Formats: sequence, C-alpha cells, structure tokens
Amino acid sequence: MARGGHKFPLIVYRHILSRWWTPMIVIGLVMFALAYSEFIDPIGRFLPWRWQLFAVIGALAILIGIFFLIIRHIAYVQPFPDHLKFVTPFLRFNISYKRIHKMTTTEMQYLFPPRSMSGWVRDIFEPLASKTALVIELKGHPISPVILRMFLSRFFFKDKTPHLVILVKDWMQFSTELESLRSGFGPDPQPAQKRTKNTILSRLSQK
Repeated sequence: MARGGHKFPLIVYRHILSRWWTPMIVIGLVMFALAYSEFIDPIGRFLPWRWQLFAVIGALAILIGIFFLIIRHIAYVQPFPDHLKFVTPFLRFNISYKRIHKMTTTEMQYLFPPRSMSGWVRDIFEPLASKTALVIELKGHPISPVILRMFLSRFFFKDKTPHLVILVKDWMQFSTELESLRSGFGPDPQPAQKRTKNTILSRLSQK
C-alpha cells in the first residue's frame, strides 16, 4: 500500500464531542449521588429498585462520557497518492482524486452564517466561526449522501451539492500536502519499466 501523508484531526468532530463528554460524566456522578442517598435512606431498603435505577443510569452516563472522550481523537483526514482518506469512529471512506472538481478555502462563518442558526447551535459554532476551512467540491458523492449526513455534523456540508467542508488545525499544511500528492496523480501515468523499454527500442532503431 502506498505511503500516505500526515493524519489531520477533524476539528468539528473533536469540538462537538468535547462538549458532550464532560456533561455526561457529571450526570453520571449526580446519578450515583442520588443512588447513594436512596441506598442509605431507610425506605430505600424496601425499594431497592430506586437506588439501583439511579446507579445504572449513572454508570451508563459515565461510560458514554468516557467513550466520547476516547473517540473524539479517532477522526481525521489523510492524503494518499491517489485518494483522500476520511475516517471517523462510525464512518470511513476514500475520495478518489478523480472525483475532486476543485478546492477552495474560506472562513467557516461565511459558509455557515451565525444569523441563520438557533441559539444553542450558534453557541456550539461560535469557537469555529473564524477558522479557515478547505471546501472540496466533488463531481459526485463518494458514498450515499443520506449516510454522510446521518453520521457527520451539519458543519461538514454548506449546501446539498456534492462536497465536504474540511476543518483541520493547520489548513495550509493540509492543503499543501493534498495538492502535492494530488498533482502526482495522473489519469494515465507511464510505468517506469515501459519507458525503459521504449528508450532501448528507440536506441536500437537508430543504429
């Protein structure tokens, strides 16, 4: 397998999950506190299901919080010589360079005007608004657009056309690396062995 470039973490994915893992763990701890208060209550001895329910909910909330904490780091894009690899914990696919129409850069706030968002969505989006994203316009979706929108945040899509909004920490390095690898990908590259044979035959024909 051809060697790929650097792995660039997807900021949107990490940002959204980072907002959820802490509250989930806090909810879990609160549920455990309620379970303990029910457990030590004299009535709780006769109604064990009450403290057990709180304990189960607390355990699930903490596990989900830890899960979010871990998987937020398992989301990235990685350029390869003939495709761009897109990876999240629940979805991964490759985008062939033949499918890419063009690439442009712009700030997130111009792609997603904050005025069009509801209050809580605007609050989530605010730290991302001034960051520069790479918009990859595609000739067609790499997989079903329904699946893409099911597993990816709305901030990966500026409209319904085939494209992806990629937000990484160092967009300049990502863009440069992607363009460098993409420029070496031709529609009909000539193998080195074939070129060598053609050169030998041309020399023999000249003698």
